[in-house]
Amino acid sequence: MKSLFLLRGLPGAGKSTLAKEIGGAHFEADMFFMENGDYKFDVTKLKDAHNWCRHSVMDAMKAGEPKVIVSNTFTQEWEMEAYYLLAQELGYTVFSLVVENRHNGENAHGVPDDKLQIMENRFELQLLPPDKFTEPEDGTYN
Repeated sequence: MKSLFLLRGLPGAGKSTLAKEIGGAHFEADMFFMENGDYKFDVTKLKDAHNWCRHSVMDAMKAGEPKVIVSNTFTQEWEMEAYYLLAQELGYTVFSLVVENRHNGENAHGVPDDKLQIMENRFELQLLPPDKFTEPEDGTYN
């Protein structure tokens, strides 16, 4: 089985660490900002970073990599949509995992607390497939 793991969570939650534990081809938008081992974030290039990440994932999937991992914050559902479409097109099973910071991990990129709070407030969860659960006409649940 070919698998795509989407690791979601706030900075410092341990997404990158978990990705290494899972093993496989690992990508994250932050990798775009690495220069000679130093992290050089530039907000004006954030869109480029996410495009680079998506294209790198696509290349790995097209090459038949059996296990592909993407560790980005993915605070909103739409941010994962392109990866779901790629997985469907290329025959990958998707596992979306929320990584929580219950170990007091520190975000390696120094994201300010006010930005972390904004990210936490917009974090969307979907525990069931969107069309799998509908309310019965009589209003009761089985």
